[in-house]
Amino acid sequence: MTIKAGQSAVVTGAARGFGLAVARALANAGVNVMLTDRDADELDAAVSGLDKSGGRVAGAALDVTNEAQWEAAVTATADGFGGFDILVNNAGIQVSELIHDLDIERASQLFSINVLGTALGMKHAFRAMRPGGIAGRGGSIVNLSSVAALTNTPGVLIYSASKSAVLRMTQVAAVEAGALEYGIRVNCLCPSLIKTELGNDLIEDFTRLGLSDSVEMIAEHVVSRTPLRRFGNKDDVANSVLYLCSEEASFITGVALRVDGGFALT
Repeated sequence: MTIKAGQSAVVTGAARGFGLAVARALANAGVNVMLTDRDADELDAAVSGLDKSGGRVAGAALDVTNEAQWEAAVTATADGFGGFDILVNNAGIQVSELIHDLDIERASQLFSINVLGTALGMKHAFRAMRPGGIAGRGGSIVNLSSVAALTNTPGVLIYSASKSAVLRMTQVAAVEAGALEYGIRVNCLCPSLIKTELGNDLIEDFTRLGLSDSVEMIAEHVVSRTPLRRFGNKDDVANSVLYLCSEEASFITGVALRVDGGFALT
């Protein structure tokens, strides 16, 4: 996969999990990466721990629901790295609960982060990447949706709704960017259950909610429904981001790429 030399990226929720794996893959591909997260201590550790053999890396505090922090992170990226070409909207949270136990406050927080946070990221990427913006040379945006946007899984009503919103926003943004000739491609990934901290919590939640008798049964069920007969891993997600940001994907926009081993087909 070929990514233009000298490009610069912002990755949200980059202190751990998918975000850190994506940041590492981009840096190894020669991209300058601004890691962002709302957890300052974990963010500092993530930046310090990245292999510096590829692109330059730096960190910026970012609560994705805070517009002023978005403006600061984008400006720091453009000023510090000389551009802003890639945005990976990875930050998100998971809420698992049965419908009759729906907690409005938790649901509102989830929508603020997963939906509004993604929308704000696209807003500020569009402003910076479009002609006349502080970067002004177009770019690529990859939003993290989920296979939950494509399947009907009990216990994740609000999470599924938020990831469905991310998928639809991706498609609308792709068409709008094209209509306004911004030179920006917008795509999203739909990973299945992957053994990150968030994925492990979800497996435990299903058991807690009475949707399975044990963690082991949930894991076996997921693998049995996956045609490739394994869990995905963080590198599967990171490599998919690299592809969507590469020159080989230059005619791809508005796509929801399933990274699920075929899970959504079953």
